[in-house]
Amino acid sequence: MGVGRLDDEDYPAVAMGQAAELLEVQPAFLRSLDAAGVLKPQRSSGGHRRYSRRQLVLAARMRALFDEGFTLDAAVRVVELQDDLDTARARITELEQEVVRMTEQLADKKSTTD
Repeated sequence: MGVGRLDDEDYPAVAMGQAAELLEVQPAFLRSLDAAGVLKPQRSSGGHRRYSRRQLVLAARMRALFDEGFTLDAAVRVVELQDDLDTARARITELEQEVVRMTEQLADKKSTTD
């Protein structure tokens, strides 16, 4: 464990004050994301919120959408749709690679039977 956990994107290493400073937001912004269920920071033994790098990226995405005038509900939906699109694009890439592989296999079989 130890320092190696800092490479873990889900390790809650950042306190609320640090997170707010990094994101250039007020702590109230992070609390509002927590209250809305968008972010679910872990709590220290003293009850303080601790954020992971993955959560900070999500909070930054939400802030960018807020800056563009999106409401909380709309920003959440946009983030969900963006993530769905990224997943679909990754799947399309996998399928394209599979088609190439299968095409090469068919070509190899055809060349050995000719």
